[in-house]
Amino acid sequence: MNYGTWIVGALLAGALTAHLLLPDNGYVLISFRGYVVEMSVPVLGFCLVAAYAAVRLVIRLWHAPRRLGEGWARSRARHAGLQATRGYIALAEGRLAQGERLLTKDARRSESPLLNYLAAARAAQMQGDRQRRDTWLQMAIEQEPAATDAVLLTQAELQIEDGQYEAALDSLDRVRQRHPNHAQALKLLGELHYLRHDWQPLAELLPTLRRRGNVPADLLERWTVDTYSHILAGLPAAGEAADRAWEAVPRDLRRHPRLAAIRARAQVAHGDVDTAEEELRQAIATAWDPALIDLYGQLKLADPAQQLKRIEAWLRERPEDPHLLLAAGRTCIRHQLWGKARSYLETSLAVLPSADACQALGQLLARIGEPQAATRAFERGLALSVQPAPAGPSRDVPALPASLAAPPALRDPA
Repeated sequence: MNYGTWIVGALLAGALTAHLLLPDNGYVLISFRGYVVEMSVPVLGFCLVAAYAAVRLVIRLWHAPRRLGEGWARSRARHAGLQATRGYIALAEGRLAQGERLLTKDARRSESPLLNYLAAARAAQMQGDRQRRDTWLQMAIEQEPAATDAVLLTQAELQIEDGQYEAALDSLDRVRQRHPNHAQALKLLGELHYLRHDWQPLAELLPTLRRRGNVPADLLERWTVDTYSHILAGLPAAGEAADRAWEAVPRDLRRHPRLAAIRARAQVAHGDVDTAEEELRQAIATAWDPALIDLYGQLKLADPAQQLKRIEAWLRERPEDPHLLLAAGRTCIRHQLWGKARSYLETSLAVLPSADACQALGQLLARIGEPQAATRAFERGLALSVQPAPAGPSRDVPALPASLAAPPALRDPA
């Protein structure tokens, strides 16, 4: 109801009251402890209204200091909020020093001082000032003691970004002393181990990270593959340690190209070529990878005819795969199929020139009595080996050991 309605209602009520009181305005007598007060009804009404107004005035005067303080505080908070907004805008626009100054100037009066100090700490780090960064973080803890863990996690994240790995580890330990299974602390600890190449501690942490589920799947897979690639590569080809490390690899990643390649090389080095061939075939069936194809083509099986049969079956599906053609050519050489080997190798070079294919073709040509053609092939391979590798689908797979990277020995045609 607006003020106009109230005014109209008051006028109507006054007119009605006047109409009733004009013929007889009434008489009021109040006697109390010997005192007598006589007045008409309109005067009594006026006195009651005046008394009510006086009481309300006293109450307002009583609460005036508190309301003035609250109003002043709201005004300062609004001003601090505007300052913070301007600070965030400045940070977004790259004006780091100005943004940091605006965020911290009235941070204590802001509605969210914790956020102001955390943002200021990031701005300070981006300007290369670690001391000022840590000062803002400490002030954030003092302002919001209940948010100590959140501030320490932010500090650890910034320290990791800045390469302060030991300091980050200390910050994370302070969080884990109170909450050993804190999800974000474990995630940052995994990132820290990965950056420091602490592969064994990271391997011990990975099962927990997989259960917690707060690390993105692709990132967790990369951590896992890199971790076990380095662990397996650093162990003897065979033995209990290698077997335990392989058993620790999650089953869904055992056919990952990098891990499968490392495992196959270890088996070959241990003399278990048949098992390596079987596991390579399974890995290739799961994920077609050029590195696995190259490795499969270098296996020296007792029955190269069966090996060639499998490769040619793949070729029917991928007739222009240069890695598969190279593998077929190498296998044909071991099977003494010189003409067929030459055809496969030359086709591989026509699709995608590579130093490996040139080397294999050069050795084949030298074996079959074409020294000049062999020299040209070797020269071409040398030129390709010093040029940037052409873009292709191959993945980052660790280099072959010397014993396995050497070209397969050719058998005498006799």
